[in-house]
Amino acid sequence: MGFINKILGNSSEVSFEKLVEKYGRLLADGEQIDMGFQLFRDTFIFTNKRLILIDVQGVTGSKVEFKSMPYKSITRFSLETAGTFELDAELKIWISSEALPSVSKKFNKSIDIYEVQRYLAGKVI
Repeated sequence: MGFINKILGNSSEVSFEKLVEKYGRLLADGEQIDMGFQLFRDTFIFTNKRLILIDVQGVTGSKVEFKSMPYKSITRFSLETAGTFELDAELKIWISSEALPSVSKKFNKSIDIYEVQRYLAGKVI
């Protein structure tokens, strides 16, 4: 089912150890990874200071874009829960004064989307 979720665009949680091993060099002094999720080849990480989006590009995946979004730049976010017959929930995040969400990520039902929302609210509000 994990592969099916990845094909459908659903995120799954990544272990703290794996995130630190692979992306620890991105962290600033005093910054810690709190949680992270993987969506096929892309990863997004919530730290105690910012949201980091890792976008693997191209066929070979050798080109990678790292986007850093400080929590103070997030102006609003929305959560759409999974319905009875739907497989995923969706989190949308707006940065500054953008009309459309800068980030839109889907989560499978194994992720407690309310916990993700609670974490984000604690950082933004």
